[in-house]
Amino acid sequence: MDRRLEIMEAAAKSFSLFGYKATTMDQVAKIANVGKGTIYTFFSNKEELFNAIVLMMIEEMRSVSESVMVEGASFEQNAHALLFQMLKFRKTHLLYAKLIDEEKELRTPAVIEVLAEIEGEIVSYIKTKIERAMAKGELKQCDSELVAFLLFKSYMSLVVDWGKTHDEELSEERIAGLLGGTIFTSLLA
Repeated sequence: MDRRLEIMEAAAKSFSLFGYKATTMDQVAKIANVGKGTIYTFFSNKEELFNAIVLMMIEEMRSVSESVMVEGASFEQNAHALLFQMLKFRKTHLLYAKLIDEEKELRTPAVIEVLAEIEGEIVSYIKTKIERAMAKGELKQCDSELVAFLLFKSYMSLVVDWGKTHDEELSEERIAGLLGGTIFTSLLA
């Protein structure tokens, strides 16, 4: 393994355990078993290192999400599987979960900015899937960015927020049925 990747993995571990604000370059150096100067040969500061890790996490999320897509399945089936996988990743990935907690508790500006960037990447990714489906004639012509945002926020609200104000969480099947009977019905060509 190359030194840069070792440093990134050590930093990801530190950010996952302590959060962005509490992570120091000294901690990263200790976890990576390198001198602090070695880190600075690859990254000029903590922010640059953090951004590199976030980009790696976004690529991992894309890869994990792509793995649930089924060739030949309808846009609705693949969109549902993809969005659920992204939300599962958000909940189970240690760094992502820690960033969400830090954003809620400390309102760290760098974390708020990164989470907004991640959301933008997710919406952009969904937008490309919508545009491909429109090109294939599976979906009606629509404002792909608005629909991508609507889909993401709808799933997010039903999966993440519903359980906060209700006694039970919604099942994946119930969410699929609800959105299939509303949003997807209006989109399908």
